[in-house]
Amino acid sequence: MDSIELQGISVRYRREKIRSLKELVVRGLARRGAPYFYSLRDISLTVRSGESVGIIGPNGAGKSTLLRVAAGIVTPSEGVAIGRGNIVPLLELGTGFESELSGRENIQFNGALLGRSRAQMRAQLDDIIAFSGLEQFIDAPLRTYSTGMVARLAFAIATAVDAETILLDEILAVGDAAFRARCEERIRTFVREGRTIVLVSHETEEVVKLCKRTVWLAKGEIVADGPSEEIISRYETQR
Repeated sequence: MDSIELQGISVRYRREKIRSLKELVVRGLARRGAPYFYSLRDISLTVRSGESVGIIGPNGAGKSTLLRVAAGIVTPSEGVAIGRGNIVPLLELGTGFESELSGRENIQFNGALLGRSRAQMRAQLDDIIAFSGLEQFIDAPLRTYSTGMVARLAFAIATAVDAETILLDEILAVGDAAFRARCEERIRTFVREGRTIVLVSHETEEVVKLCKRTVWLAKGEIVADGPSEEIISRYETQR
């Protein structure tokens, strides 16, 4: 069964209007340009249930947009996006947190945003706190946390939620080496459990370790799609 199915997906945005001749010259747009630019162009991609798929490519390739389409956050300009089962996106860790609430209170609050009941979050509370490694700070206001601490708490909450498909965008770039190792092991556990994983990362070594299949994007289009070691070897050679 397919977890995610993208058929002829394009995402385009209207270019900013040029308000003066000076701005026209500064931007180097003296020649007439298209009124739109494409973040994704004619993408067709299927992710089967239980697959672990990496998404790689340079900045601006459309990787994050692809995940947002798959999560149902971005509506494509063209094409059809189908997501089956319970899909949890981990795209911007800390989104939806309240800075004046404590870490403990934010576990309940963020869990509710992810569709979990108070009883479910209470049952998982100790495990979430332990995984985050923030026991001594958990009752302090979130505004006193560093960016890395917020990311650790957010990852612990999001991955405690039962999900058939998990979308991760540069999540493993946060925290210290020990915490990143715990995150990687949790993702491996998800793979062993047969969950579907789609991972966007600039860290190609992580993609090889965690994903059997890799999709290479450039300028909003798929360059290659296949076994991770093969695709990443080609990518590293050409970039």
